[in-house]
Amino acid sequence: METDDRQFRKMTETPVAMLVIRLGLPTTLSMLVTTVYNLADNYFVGKLDNPSASGAIGVVFGLMAILQAFGFMFGHGAGSIIARSLGKRDKENATKFASTGFFCCFATGVILSVSGLVFLTPLMKLLGSTKTILPFAKEYTRYILLAAPFLTTSCVLNNILRYEGRASLAMIGLMSGGVLNIFLDWLFTLRMGLGVTGAGIATAVSQTIGFLLLFSMFLMHKTESRIEAAFCSTDPADVYRICATGFPSMLRQGLSSISTMVLNRLAGYYSDAAVAAMTIVNRISFCAFAFALGIGQGFQPVSAFNYGAKKYSRVKKAFLVTLLLGETLLTIMAVVGWVFSKDLVRIFQKDPEVIRIGTTALRYFVWALIFQPVSVFANMLFQSIGANRVASFLSGLRSGVILIPVLWLSEKQFGLIGIQTAQPVSDIITFVIALPFVIRFLKTLPPDGDMIREPGTV
Repeated sequence: METDDRQFRKMTETPVAMLVIRLGLPTTLSMLVTTVYNLADNYFVGKLDNPSASGAIGVVFGLMAILQAFGFMFGHGAGSIIARSLGKRDKENATKFASTGFFCCFATGVILSVSGLVFLTPLMKLLGSTKTILPFAKEYTRYILLAAPFLTTSCVLNNILRYEGRASLAMIGLMSGGVLNIFLDWLFTLRMGLGVTGAGIATAVSQTIGFLLLFSMFLMHKTESRIEAAFCSTDPADVYRICATGFPSMLRQGLSSISTMVLNRLAGYYSDAAVAAMTIVNRISFCAFAFALGIGQGFQPVSAFNYGAKKYSRVKKAFLVTLLLGETLLTIMAVVGWVFSKDLVRIFQKDPEVIRIGTTALRYFVWALIFQPVSVFANMLFQSIGANRVASFLSGLRSGVILIPVLWLSEKQFGLIGIQTAQPVSDIITFVIALPFVIRFLKTLPPDGDMIREPGTV
């Protein structure tokens, strides 16, 4: 009980800026390592000097987004409820939702794994694979699907740890798996000559080991909530609550997967080099954004915990601190990305056409980074407090509701340059829509300690 009290005081009394940074640094490091090991697949496969093989990584990236969509739905859904429950000192409720989210997600991962393996070829074509990319995509995907239950459920474990304010424990599991993936990519892809197959095996093995490390934190009772079958709820209302709270994450990742599929199909009309180039640019831009995203993930438990504890002034201050840090970091990343755009693309592919297309796209992408923090952090804010409808609306904008129409229209009007500029245009439109929601919420927060209606009804 003394440990629980200490954790409660840490989350509700530590100066907000210090707390956001303290929780954000481990998640930022985790995001960076995760992004780097995603880039590692591109890097080592790129060493094969085959644009079709590099394009396969981009196709499978859409599948990874689908798997993560389910993992984030259960992870963010359970995590947000757990943090608010602990803010109210309701440990029993936190344990119930931790167990329910974990087992529901693992079962979903098994279903996705079996379904994907049965319909592998049509799935790859649906995700935008061309005839020349298809053999490489199938090689890589088989191993990703075998590890799907562990990949999806790792998202649940990671987010429960984060929302409890134990970001350093989450970092251990994610970073260990990430570092292992980089080593195994080198070993299997280049040293053992397994090519794309080696990259798939490396990802599957590292994801499974990362899952085991994260789960060990719960087995060793380093958390307030517990994961045991006996605590898993069979009430459909509890499962629905998890899914409803986590739906914004599901929507964001799911639409991201569809957007990737559309992007790959449109780029595929031009060449495999175009698919490979846009894949590389997406990975590089996400790597830059990982700095701000990590800080944002440090903000979420602060927001949820203090909202549950009725300390609304800390929620507002935490958002503003997070926004300032995010804008500062992404402005720096935009400058670096612009100056070294050609060099960054060249790291992953030596093909001149890939470098030409990728360099142009990256120069557009990086300047849109400065518009992303408002929309992304707004989504994180509303999801963390349980305002599911607003969070779902905002989460869908950048990932698909705006991006997909912009992609289609831009490509028809401007050709390849339309594909290269679609994401930045989508980011700017999303920023304009999200800003009024943030301003209204911050202005209408009640004084600390006041009762407030259930945020899920917002």
